[in-house]
Amino acid sequence: MGRTVFDRAVAGLALVVLSPVMLVIGLAVRLTSAGPVFFRQVRIGQHERPFEVYKFRTMVVGADRLSANISPDGDPRITRVGGFLRSWYLDELPQFLNVVKGDMSLVGPRPETPEYVEKYSPVERRIFSVKPGLAGPSTLGFMDEADQLAEADNPATHYENVLLHERVRLDLDYLERRSLAYDINLLFRQALAILRH
Repeated sequence: MGRTVFDRAVAGLALVVLSPVMLVIGLAVRLTSAGPVFFRQVRIGQHERPFEVYKFRTMVVGADRLSANISPDGDPRITRVGGFLRSWYLDELPQFLNVVKGDMSLVGPRPETPEYVEKYSPVERRIFSVKPGLAGPSTLGFMDEADQLAEADNPATHYENVLLHERVRLDLDYLERRSLAYDINLLFRQALAILRH
């Protein structure tokens, strides 16, 4: 209960404080690329319940029909503004709304799409015992994921067979350490990593 109150309070405050920034981002997305400002996608959350995650759109409309649901560095589907937003993780800001709604926590396992969740083993599905997070160990640990995918001979296969399971391993380890203090520490580390990145 305390974690939920903390998550929603911080996320609600963030939405208010960052609203001018989000307005500017929304205008930039709208004016530089045809299509909606926001991107919505089904992800799998706590207890394996599906929910819609919100992001600023960083790709051309219909990008999901052009290639696999991964994005190597240099992906031609990414718009010019989208590349900037991704480099600073600004496309993730609308997920504070997911936290306010109760779909996500500030910190937790990365929410994955249904087609990749199908690849999880029974042990890996333990991550669904908690809400997915806007930030978390696998997000922090794989900030270079786009670079790794770009270096792979087959990015889609490399993600499905290697990176996906390495990310889940980090999130499973998080379940053993999970606490409010640890979550706050991860949030600060994520913020510092973004600035350094």
